Amino acid sequence: MTRLLSFAAVLMAVLLVAVGCATAQPSSTADQQPDAEDAAATDVSPRIYVCNQGSATVTVIDATTREVIETVDLQALGFSANAKPHHAVAEPDGSFWYLSLIAENTVLKLTPENEIVGRVTMETPGMLAVQPEGDLLFVGRSMSAVNPPKSLGVVNRTDMTTDMVDTFFPRPHALTTSADGRRAFVASLATNQMLSLDADSREVALTRLGGDNQTLVQFAATPDGSLLIGGGQVTGQVLFFDTSDPANITVTDTLDVGSMPWHPVLSPDGQTAYVPLKGADAVSVIDIEEREEIHRITGTGLSQPHGSALSPGGRFLFVTNNNQNGAYTPTGDDPKIGTVVIIDTDSREIVNVIETGRNPTGIGTFGGQTASSLPVAP
Repeated sequence: MTRLLSFAAVLMAVLLVAVGCATAQPSSTADQQPDAEDAAATDVSPRIYVCNQGSATVTVIDATTREVIETVDLQALGFSANAKPHHAVAEPDGSFWYLSLIAENTVLKLTPENEIVGRVTMETPGMLAVQPEGDLLFVGRSMSAVNPPKSLGVVNRTDMTTDMVDTFFPRPHALTTSADGRRAFVASLATNQMLSLDADSREVALTRLGGDNQTLVQFAATPDGSLLIGGGQVTGQVLFFDTSDPANITVTDTLDVGSMPWHPVLSPDGQTAYVPLKGADAVSVIDIEEREEIHRITGTGLSQPHGSALSPGGRFLFVTNNNQNGAYTPTGDDPKIGTVVIIDTDSREIVNVIETGRNPTGIGTFGGQTASSLPVAP
C-alpha cells in the first residue's frame, strides 16, 4: 500500500510539472504576455501579414503571441521568384486575406490556410484597403511602376469582379478608406493631387495641393473620419488633411519629421500616429491633437522602416524594415534579410526583432492596419 501511494505521489508531481510547462509563457523584454485587450477579444488571434518583396514570400505573425506562424512560399503556389508581393490585408473577421503581386500583375484572395480562392488581373497593383463594412477592396498602383494606368481598382471581395475608376492623375499610390468605408482616398506620387471616391456612387472629388510636390506615399485616417494624415517622401513632412467635407479636402497643418516618412498608422483612439522614417532608421511618434512629435524610436532592427500595423487595442506596433542598406546585421548568412520590429507602444521600446525575407514592404492585418478584435469563439 505504501509503495502504491508513493507511486501515485510521483505520478501527480510529474503531471503538475507537465501542466506547468505547457501553460508557461515564453519570456522577453515585454514578458511575451499577450495584450490583455487582445486576449479578451478573441480566441483566434489576428494575424500580421508581411510581404517579403525580394523573396516571393509572406511571413505570417500571430498578433497576440508575436511569433511567426508560418512563411507562405509563393513559388510553391505557382508564381515566380520575382513575384514581388507588395501589400496584404485581411477581412475584419480573418476569413480571407488579399495580396498584391506587382510583377505578376495580380491580386490574390486566399483562405487562412493560404489556399488561393480568387484572383484579379491588374497592372502593377500596389496598396490595398478593405471597406470595413461592405464588400469592396480598393487597389492602387505600385510605386515601382513608372507609368501605370491612371486608375484605381475597385474589387467586389465576394466574387472578385472588378471595376476601374479613373483617378485622372498619374501613379495613384497612397490609399486608405474612411472608418465607415463610405469613402476611399488616393493620392498621386507624381503630382500634388489626391481624390475622394464615393464607394457607392463611384463619384470622385479631386483636390490639388499647393506648394512643392510631396510624393505622398501612404495615408492613415482617424476613427471619426474627420482627419487624414499622409507622409511626403520628398519634403519629409507629415500632412494633416481635413476630410469633414470629402468634396473639399484641405491641408490644415504640416509637420517636419525628417527623411522619407512612409506608411503611417493611427492608434485606435485616433490620438497618436506612428510614422516609419525610412531615411532616418526611426519611427516618429506624433500627438495628433498637438500636431507635434513627442517621441522618436530608434534601435536594433530599424533599418529603412517601411510599413506599420498594430495589434488589437494598439498595444504592439509591427514595423517592416527593408534593410537594403545593411544597417542591420542578420544572424544568418544573407546580409539583405529584412526584419519586423515589434514595439511596445506603452513603453515605446523595441521588444522583439523578427528576421523575415528580403525587402519586407507592405504589412497588413485583420481589417486594415489596426487589427480588428474578433468575438470570443463559442
